[in-house]
Amino acid sequence: MSRKNRQKAGSAGSSTSRFYVVLGVIAVVGVIAVGYAVSSSAMGRSAASEPVEVEGLDDMARLVQMAQGVTIGDPDAPIKIVEFADYQCPGCGQFARAIKPRVDLAHVQTGDASFVFFDFPLVQIHPHAFLAARAARCAGDQEKYWEYHDALFANQATWAASSSPVRLFVDYAEGIALAPEEFESCLRSDRHADVVTANMRLGEELGVNGTPTVMISPAGAMARRLPSFDFETINQVVEELKQQGGSGG
Repeated sequence: MSRKNRQKAGSAGSSTSRFYVVLGVIAVVGVIAVGYAVSSSAMGRSAASEPVEVEGLDDMARLVQMAQGVTIGDPDAPIKIVEFADYQCPGCGQFARAIKPRVDLAHVQTGDASFVFFDFPLVQIHPHAFLAARAARCAGDQEKYWEYHDALFANQATWAASSSPVRLFVDYAEGIALAPEEFESCLRSDRHADVVTANMRLGEELGVNGTPTVMISPAGAMARRLPSFDFETINQVVEELKQQGGSGG
């Protein structure tokens, strides 16, 4: 079984009050449907593969505005299952291939919960993770975020070992019938680099220091960080919340 990859988070020493403010925010805002696009600068530059400078992320209101998860399932579902993940992390690959499909079947497709993915590339140990996060969001511009998410994790061992995975990322886009020119133009720019950077900062504010990190957020309540990311733990917490009325009946 793959173990979590860990990285020290630079802002893990945030105050308790800031920590709970951000936890509360995850319960109600900061999540989007597939297809959201934001660019901090013009296209046409080299492919951004590391965090960028984003003005104002020290301000909680600005951070909440910029940090955007991608949601599958009913965005109004009474329970949110939140994952902070790194596309190059083996444990995240295990979660995506073996655990998330069970979560989707048991709770997302039933309408009990939505699933929200936040980027948290561990750039110090995974040099392609930031670019992969951007690639998935470029696919999201064409309404195929989750198909590309699955393709990245299915082919993780191949592109993670590559010295330059851009061509592979374009191939995966063609494999799920994306417009390749549009996708490659996005990939070979800095589009979405600001959002991925903001997501990383949000994770740091929440004390995320390993991936995958899974939290569960009932409607109107603080997010609850789970001690592990196995299906049994997630299922148990969701079922408890449903019994407490978290699913609206």
